[in-house]
Amino acid sequence: MILRRLSILNYKNIAETALELSPNINCFIGANGEGKTNLLDAIYFLSLCKSASTSMDSLTIRHDEEMMALRGEYTKEDGSEEVIHVGLKRGQKKIVRRNSKPYKRLAEHIGLIPLIMVSPSDQMLIAGGSEERRRFMDVVISQYDALYLESLMRYNRALQQRNALLKQETEPDASLMSLLEEQMAAEGERIFAARDEYVRHLTPVFQQYYEHISMQRESVSLSYVSHCQRGPLLDVIRRDRAKDRVVGYSLHGVHKDDLEMRLGGYPIKREGSQGQNKSFLVALKLAQFEFLKQTGSATTPLLLLDDIFDKLDAHRVEQIVKLVGGNRFGQIFITDTNRDHLDKILSAAELDYKLFHVEKGEIR
Repeated sequence: MILRRLSILNYKNIAETALELSPNINCFIGANGEGKTNLLDAIYFLSLCKSASTSMDSLTIRHDEEMMALRGEYTKEDGSEEVIHVGLKRGQKKIVRRNSKPYKRLAEHIGLIPLIMVSPSDQMLIAGGSEERRRFMDVVISQYDALYLESLMRYNRALQQRNALLKQETEPDASLMSLLEEQMAAEGERIFAARDEYVRHLTPVFQQYYEHISMQRESVSLSYVSHCQRGPLLDVIRRDRAKDRVVGYSLHGVHKDDLEMRLGGYPIKREGSQGQNKSFLVALKLAQFEFLKQTGSATTPLLLLDDIFDKLDAHRVEQIVKLVGGNRFGQIFITDTNRDHLDKILSAAELDYKLFHVEKGEIR
């Protein structure tokens, strides 16, 4: 998939811009806070119908404006074209159109334009709670498995309804509780199977990328942990219903799954330096890209690299430059405050590129 043209109106601090993009490498350089990340976030929104940085759509509208609009013109591997438009007015629901036709359900759009983004916020995968790591799995699996996204939505609805019953002062209706638990178990086991397969296939690719970046100085691993591994999920959920009633929410299910991340056999959250953590995350996202490329909708994902060289020593930067400078990653969007990093990538790439300067939301 290639994003040929991008138009932005009132998105965060970007008032208005229209860009003709390179099919290979697009570099955005500027100081912190000028709008580089906001531009990548607009591309992310066109793929996933939401911002990467906020769950509140209204926060993407530029201050003192009433609406925002995004338009992306894409070319697929077979030469066919797709035009995606996102529109949002304050106080109203967002509208996403594909080739001028609005979607009835936004879930239908997910996976059409596969995308992987590497950004400083990824550090929450290591430092944050298990919900961050579940989201890491869900965002990619949803892009190649529409049934997974449906199961995830049904599971979350049943979970919310069960939690509401658990919070009631009066004793919940037993038959309704059993029905919700059955729904959670059925959908949860489908979710578990998809996550388990994903992690098993992702791990060796991730390890290869990390070894390349670290020049084989360290070893890393991923381990998926789920309540489904304790036996039939319905039994696990029902086993502690009395305890759930006391605390007022569901203690067991795939909404508690986690992904253990280790460096040299120890939790990287405790052992990793800033450079090792950054190398871990970059390798993880590049492995996601490789996985999505092989399993997605027969199209190469877009790769967004936001300030990826920060906190890395010269040797690790050099290894990443060698990786992204090749032609295996399709169209790439890179931001950095350091022109030297970008010059190294461009000199190594020998590919068509465009270099944009970003200042106060203006891109030239």
